[in-house]
Amino acid sequence: MTEFELRERDGLGRLGRLQTPHGPIDTPALLPVVHPDPKLQPIPASEIRRRFGLPAIITSSYIAWRSPELREAAEASGIHALVRFDGPVMTDSGAFQQHAYGHVEVSDDTIFAFQRRIGSDIATVLDEFVEADAPLETATQGVAVTTERARRARGLFQGILAVPVQGGLHPALRYRSAAEASEIGDVLAVGGVVGLMERYRFADLARVLIATRPALDPGAAVHLFGTGHPMTFAFGALFGVDLFDSSAYVKFARRGALMFPDGTVPIERIREPICQCSLCYEIPLPEVAELPQEERETRIAEHNLLQCAQEIFQIRQAIRDGTLWELAERRAASHPALQAGLRTAVRATRTFLPTEPESRSSFRTVGVTSGLRPAVIRFLARLGQWKAGKGPFRLRPPARLVPEQLRSIPSETRTGEEIRWECPSPIGPVPLELSELYPVGCFVGPEEFESVADREASPLDDDGLDVDGSRDFTDAWTRRQAQAIVGWSYGVDVASRIRQATVTTERSRRTGRLRWIAHDGRRFFHVGNDGFAHPTWAGGLYLRGVRPYPEMRIIADAEAVPFVEAGRSLFSRFVRGGDSTLVPGSSALVVDESDRLLAVGRLVLAPSEMGHIRRAVAVRIVAHARRPEAEPDPEPASPEPLAPLRPGER
Repeated sequence: MTEFELRERDGLGRLGRLQTPHGPIDTPALLPVVHPDPKLQPIPASEIRRRFGLPAIITSSYIAWRSPELREAAEASGIHALVRFDGPVMTDSGAFQQHAYGHVEVSDDTIFAFQRRIGSDIATVLDEFVEADAPLETATQGVAVTTERARRARGLFQGILAVPVQGGLHPALRYRSAAEASEIGDVLAVGGVVGLMERYRFADLARVLIATRPALDPGAAVHLFGTGHPMTFAFGALFGVDLFDSSAYVKFARRGALMFPDGTVPIERIREPICQCSLCYEIPLPEVAELPQEERETRIAEHNLLQCAQEIFQIRQAIRDGTLWELAERRAASHPALQAGLRTAVRATRTFLPTEPESRSSFRTVGVTSGLRPAVIRFLARLGQWKAGKGPFRLRPPARLVPEQLRSIPSETRTGEEIRWECPSPIGPVPLELSELYPVGCFVGPEEFESVADREASPLDDDGLDVDGSRDFTDAWTRRQAQAIVGWSYGVDVASRIRQATVTTERSRRTGRLRWIAHDGRRFFHVGNDGFAHPTWAGGLYLRGVRPYPEMRIIADAEAVPFVEAGRSLFSRFVRGGDSTLVPGSSALVVDESDRLLAVGRLVLAPSEMGHIRRAVAVRIVAHARRPEAEPDPEPASPEPLAPLRPGER
């Protein structure tokens, strides 16, 4: 079976690579639907990669098979010669025609054998298309038929096999179909959802993906059939969809509809040059509307395909930047149906939490779902655990609390109870010593940009979070803050040892934030821009001694030991087990099978993915015996004012 390579990720969203006989497909990728008859294809397939930067296409093997002329040409010269495309070609098998016409005039064995003969790079099993609202009995039968056909195809074909996932709107059946497809396929294609997208039932689409996603093999590429509009791509990428296909760029052009990431506009309504892409700059849209019908359709199809391509590249950049949730929320704001889909998604926290990164570089609010993102839900849940047993908290610190004033606040009351302060934040009151942790410490919402008068009148008004490197932090406060952030990540017992030990700290001269926590003169933890305490080599040795096995551990195979000890990343195929509670971005102790510490690293994969995505880094090493201190994060640059939008930007 073909291995999917993961390179970067943001939650379930991922940048990967799927190798094919005609070259790699870097994902997320859009595969434009190309008609197998070049005379009926408005944009020549040969131009799709050259002009639009899209490396692969999808075409219908069923349409080619049904036409004697096309069938003969494809069998004689291959599908690539027929469609005139020299990159990867995926072939569908007629499932859409089942949806559109109720049946196809070919057997699954016949159409699959035809795909093999014509040299398809990714061949698709002819599934039993299950409509979204099909009753359970019908849907169950469709899943059984699809799985049987897929197993038969796998026995005959060693190339890249796409296996559809069916099941209608029945969650247990979707999960079962996904699990069965994962045992067989290289590409797992979530099908039976075209009707949902055509009718803007994105909440139901979210329910399908919520039921399907946990059962999909993380080592396979995920395809969402029929996601033709760019406004839906970010929504799919949130659930880890790697491959999209689109025939809408042509279909919408036929009726004079322009596609944008925030919706669709009939060209007859266009009176201004609202798009300044390279195509529309050459011929402004109001002029395109006046072209002869055939030329007009071609120009609109080119515009639509370019918008689709640009949105895919925007998603790829968002994954690199860790801003995929923000992008999906911006796209959802363009249509109430997408908002409903996103609201359904955020209610399914368990789907996202296993791969939700420990932190990101920023947290910007976009809409009503921003405060319900998995990062916030996890933080609030951990906050409740952290506060348990600590006694009452005062809801607000004194107005404009600064560290110098902490000297005048007794550390203990007459009853011996420590005074605990909470400061307001956009997600609720947060203990002052935890206020620099992600997502609170980098939370950017509208409150940050309100006028001074508005802030003085706001219940969120408080400058306690402001930090200044010139302020004089007391030793008592610094120790308390260090203990809190160590305890947050590594437990109360570790924090209590920090409290009792000789602890020194270093703060940033510019921001005043904690940067290092040292114990007996040795740097044990580096405090990143996310506010978390990440262990150095010395800190890793300390934690290995106080945290019971296998907590915090990722266990490396003996073959990888010398490479990890030298600071090389630990690859997924060399992981033998570990702590299942860790998440991407967590600090981990990389040990051998005898629990000897090899290195300290940060997870790239969730533990449940290790070993499944074999072509991927599981843990990036940041500290080891030859480089004992963890690699510090660069200090953040001073925030710059928001730049005005340029013409044509959304």
